[in-house]
Amino acid sequence: MVRVFGRIHKYAARLRTSTTAQPAGARERRAHNLFEAAATYVVARAEDDQDRIEEAAAWVSPEALSFGVSELACRAVVALARERDESPATVARDLLGLPSD
Repeated sequence: MVRVFGRIHKYAARLRTSTTAQPAGARERRAHNLFEAAATYVVARAEDDQDRIEEAAAWVSPEALSFGVSELACRAVVALARERDESPATVARDLLGLPSD
């Protein structure tokens, strides 16, 4: 008898957390990948848009967002270095206001 109630409890728990039972906002969060979240987060930071920062940060885990922001920074430095015909190290130091080596 206990096993039956245990199974019913597990089934009910799965039913409550299934995607069809979740609110629309929760399903929407999963639609974003980490690179989309990182791009939105960085743009929001550049524009000082706190609401958008918080929204993008909620789309993925903090670790995934950190990875995405790091990847975006690497790609941006490489692209800017190619555009300027400079080394990525020179561009990165310039963007951060550091003296060149």
